[in-house]
Parts: sequence; C-alpha cells; structure tokens
Amino acid sequence: MKYIKARRLLLGTRTKNGLLLNIAIYTLLIAIGFIYVYPVLYMLATSLMSPSDLLDSSTRWIPSTLHIKNYTDAYQVMDYPASLMKNLAIAFFPTICQLVVTSMAGYAFARYEFPLKKLWMGVLIFVLVIPPQITMIPTYVLQSSMGLIGNIYAFIVPAILGQGFKSAIFILIFYNFHRQIPVSLIEAAEIDGANHLQSFFRIAVPLSVPAMIVTVLFSFVWYWNETYLVNLYLGFNNNRADGGLTTLLLELQRFQSSYESIYSGWELSPNRLNEALRMAGTMLAIAPIIVLYAVLQKQFVESVDKSGITGE
Repeated sequence: MKYIKARRLLLGTRTKNGLLLNIAIYTLLIAIGFIYVYPVLYMLATSLMSPSDLLDSSTRWIPSTLHIKNYTDAYQVMDYPASLMKNLAIAFFPTICQLVVTSMAGYAFARYEFPLKKLWMGVLIFVLVIPPQITMIPTYVLQSSMGLIGNIYAFIVPAILGQGFKSAIFILIFYNFHRQIPVSLIEAAEIDGANHLQSFFRIAVPLSVPAMIVTVLFSFVWYWNETYLVNLYLGFNNNRADGGLTTLLLELQRFQSSYESIYSGWELSPNRLNEALRMAGTMLAIAPIIVLYAVLQKQFVESVDKSGITGE
C-alpha cells in the first residue's frame, strides 16, 4: 500500500501529474525564463554601477551604490521625452491604420467570393516568403517618387494600402479568425437590415477582439523595434536637432556622438562615456515595451490562445 502511494506521488495518476514530472516541468520553465531574463538583469545591474564599480572586478551583480546619475545623463543625451513621443507616433499611427485595413481585408477573404480569390490568396502567402531586403530598394524608390521620404507618411501610407510591416501575417490572422465566426450571425444581421459595413462593425469586430489585440501588440512592437527601415525612410542624415523624426533605438545608435556633443572632451573628463551609461540608455529605450507587456500580459496571452497563433 505504501509502495502504491509513493508511486502515485512520484509518477502521478491519469488525472494528476506526479512530483517528478512537476519538478522537471518547473526546472525547464525556470531555465528558459532565466535565459530570457538574464540579459535584462545584467543591463539593469550594470546601468546602476558607478565608474569605480565598473573598474572593481569584485563587483559583478550588486553595485556598491545605486548610481542613478547614469539614467539622468542618458535621459538628457537621448532627449528622452521628445524622442519617446516621436517614437510613439511612428509606432502608434501606422499600427492603427494597419489594424483597420488588415481586419477588413481578412474579413473580405473569409466572407466573400470574388474573382481570382485563390490567386490573391496565393500572392498574399507568397509575400510572406519574400525577404524584405529584396523589396527594400524598389519600395524606397517608389516612396521617394511620391515624396514620402523623411516624414511619418512613409509609414502611414503603406499601412493604409495594406503594405505595412508584415501586414500579410495580420491579414491571415484575421482571415483564419473570421472563418471561425458562424455565418448565421452575419446572415441574421443582414436579415435585420444591416449592410456589409454594419455587419462587419457590429458582428465581426466585437468577436475578433482577441485577434485585434494580437495585431496591435505585434505591429506596435515591430514598428517600435525597427531600425534600418526607419532610418532609411526617415533619411540617414535625419537630425533630431532640426526637429526631424527619430526613435529611441535610433537615439541609442547615436548615443556616443550625442554624448560627445554634450560633454566635450569626454575622454579626459570624469563624465566620460562608459558601459553603465550605455546600459542605462538601453534600459530607457526598452522600458516602454516592458511596461506595455507587463500591463497587457494577461490580455496578450489570452488573445494568442484564442487566435491560435504563436509569437515571433
């Protein structure tokens, strides 16, 4: 009897996991979580170190004092409030445009029959296969001829036309999601006198909230993290001082030059650039995304589960 109880405790039953399996699962989850969290913890610990802590080999994780000046200096160098608002504009407005267009396109593919539908679906899937580097130069030439380079319309106009960052993925997400909505609901709305747009906004949109949350989060993060294309469309010579658009990640790339312009002769001064200042700037750059995921973590997980997709 004791053997059976011990066996059930260690190996479990059909309805309950055993102790050994739970230990294995939680060990794996802790190991995977540590791999993802380790870089952030390292950056946070380094960003709070003073120059003396950086030179002291015995100081690895816990600073002797919390050197908050690293964050105040990085805040000033990156012109954080202005850069943050510009970054939010570059990420937010194209995301909203992309949400509206891709949801309507996915609904159209799921609910309507039109000529060459299978061909257009094939083209949509083919777009996912093409590396963005191949279409980068033609897209730049097209936008340059339209006078979009150097302003936010370089991101808004393509998003409105269904050509935003990875719009094809979002169209497929909404396509698969809208196919799961019972046709009888749409037909009932049409019998009650609703037209196509009313059926979409009153029936399809409320039921597709999980897919919309996933689209907003992924699109926002992709626009936020994009550096090369943003730099290309804004212009490589785009200057923040002239009132041009910028992002926090672009300011992070220019961190050293911006720091030198503020602290002249920084190589010989006590305020010279060091690893702690760089890590402080990095933490400030990723802080909005961390806050976004922390606030919307529950909604994000539930939406991914309901929409049936996995993150990239």
